[in-house]
Amino acid sequence: MTTEPPKYENPEGYTESPFGEFMGLHTMEITDEHVSAELVIRPEHMNPMGAIHGGVFIALSDNIGTAMANRAHMTLTNDVVFMVGIDLHANMMANQQGGTIYFEAKPIRVGRRVVFVRTTVTGENGRKLAEVTTTHVPA
Repeated sequence: MTTEPPKYENPEGYTESPFGEFMGLHTMEITDEHVSAELVIRPEHMNPMGAIHGGVFIALSDNIGTAMANRAHMTLTNDVVFMVGIDLHANMMANQQGGTIYFEAKPIRVGRRVVFVRTTVTGENGRKLAEVTTTHVPA
C-alpha cells in the first residue's frame, strides 16, 4: 500500500517539513529576502566526538533553502509549486558541541525555472559553521 504525499498548497510558499519537525528545527521568520530557523542541539544531533554531525548542517540547510526557493519562486511568478533541490554544495568551516545553531537562507538568483539559494549556518556567538548553496527547480 502506498500513500500519496500531501498536495503542496501553502499560499506563503512554505510548508513545514516533517523531517525538519522531527529533527527539532524551528522556523523563525519567512520573508521575500530570507528564511531563518534555529535548532537546539540534542544528543542525537551529535557525532561520536560530541560535536554536531555534519549531516545536520546539510539536511537542515536543504530544508531551509527549499523554503526560501519556494517563497522566491512564488513571489516572482505568483505560482505556488514545490521547488526541488537538484544540486547542493556544502562548505564546513567550524563546529561546536551542543548549544543552538541558526540557519539563514537568502536567494542568490531567482528565475522562472531555476532558483539558487545560499544558507549560512552559525553557532554560538555568531560563529560561522557552514555555508550551503542549493539549486532548485519546480517539481
